[in-house]
Amino acid sequence: MAILDDLSGYEFEDLMEDVFRHCGYENVRQSRRTADEGRDILMEEVVDGRRRAVVVECKHTGTVSRPVIQKLHSAVATYDYDGPVRGMVVTTGRFTEPAREYAANLGSNREGGVELLDGRDLREIGAEIGLDLYNGRIEILCEEALRPTHPTAGRDAPVFEAVREIENLEAATIPTPETTVALEPMVTVRATTDATFETSVGVIHRIDETTALAIRADRDEPQVATGDVRDLVANSSASRIDLEAADLESTFDGVERRRFGQTETEYKEWTIDRLRQAQTTTVHYTGDNNVDYEKTCTPKRSDISVREIDPVYVPHVRSRLSLGEYDYRYAYRAAGPSRATTRNDLQECVHCETAGASETYTYCDNCGSVNCEEHTKTERLEDDSVCTGCAVTERFALETKYFYDEANLEAFREEYAAMPIHEKAMENVPLAVGSVLCALLAAFFVASSIGLV
Repeated sequence: MAILDDLSGYEFEDLMEDVFRHCGYENVRQSRRTADEGRDILMEEVVDGRRRAVVVECKHTGTVSRPVIQKLHSAVATYDYDGPVRGMVVTTGRFTEPAREYAANLGSNREGGVELLDGRDLREIGAEIGLDLYNGRIEILCEEALRPTHPTAGRDAPVFEAVREIENLEAATIPTPETTVALEPMVTVRATTDATFETSVGVIHRIDETTALAIRADRDEPQVATGDVRDLVANSSASRIDLEAADLESTFDGVERRRFGQTETEYKEWTIDRLRQAQTTTVHYTGDNNVDYEKTCTPKRSDISVREIDPVYVPHVRSRLSLGEYDYRYAYRAAGPSRATTRNDLQECVHCETAGASETYTYCDNCGSVNCEEHTKTERLEDDSVCTGCAVTERFALETKYFYDEANLEAFREEYAAMPIHEKAMENVPLAVGSVLCALLAAFFVASSIGLV
């Protein structure tokens, strides 16, 4: 294993010279170190039977910006060689976007162009030639994500599934939601602790544990993931996708990839510090002199070994569904068929704080609202659901009636005016029944008073 972080700039150049020889380049040699003219390694390649020179700039740094590419391009243009010449910049870190754009405009593998190899590329090259090029102190370069969609269902299947729980709303009638995905960086770390604590009476405490942590890595200070998010990341069978091969832009209306807040080495050091703190305990024991003692047992850094660091992106899918006058948000973190819901406006009443899967919700086709039972009424003319928020109301036979609009209210006024008295009474059945009972009771008392019963 070659730990790129531990190398000096010159040692990195020496290593890259060996790497290029293993890759099949010819006449590989370093330029003079006394005069930095933007060329650290000179070599040749044969492409389609034609020999070409390659001028290489090695940068052992975290970030390479556009001026480095421009400088090498000038060195390529002035290099004295009888034939075509191209450039190459190699770094253990990453290239800025302006640097990549500048190189792309030049052309990476033709005469005068500049090819860029970053830390991720070096790892891949190392794997091909049997050399582990580890660069843990640079920015994490991750190209894997948990699968953002169900493998056999469409992008918006979770939204349609949520809609089916709402009464009076058919999934087939809803518009296509606007759906985006944010790739949130996570790091899983597996570490073992092997620590023994002894005093004059012998071993008083021992730790022999393996710990797996899922760390949220999209912030400067790492945070241990818990609950559903941890379960998604910790599931070893969760399917993953290669971000370079997956065309997420054609699936989602927007794609955001967030950067890792720290390097692999920093997550390793943070994990060790956290485990030392978590595994510290105070042990009480009796000494040879029959006196009780207590000792705080904290593992040393050397007692904790990080076995694996695995970076991955967790897709946070967010949908916006427009229904009538309302926009509803539905969001979840995904791992193929598994998901952890982070927001569901489709299980909330728009008029009150009622929320949760245990409630019954009804859709109002008049305004597009989702409502709890208390805010759902029956439209008098259409005999369909309407919410208390948009309904036009008026009292008939001492009972409030609900209508879609003023037109329906006016139509019912005319209908009500033409009703016979018994039909009007039935517009408030409890009142009508109560009135009948009162009349019967009154008749009974009258009959009793005159001796008829």
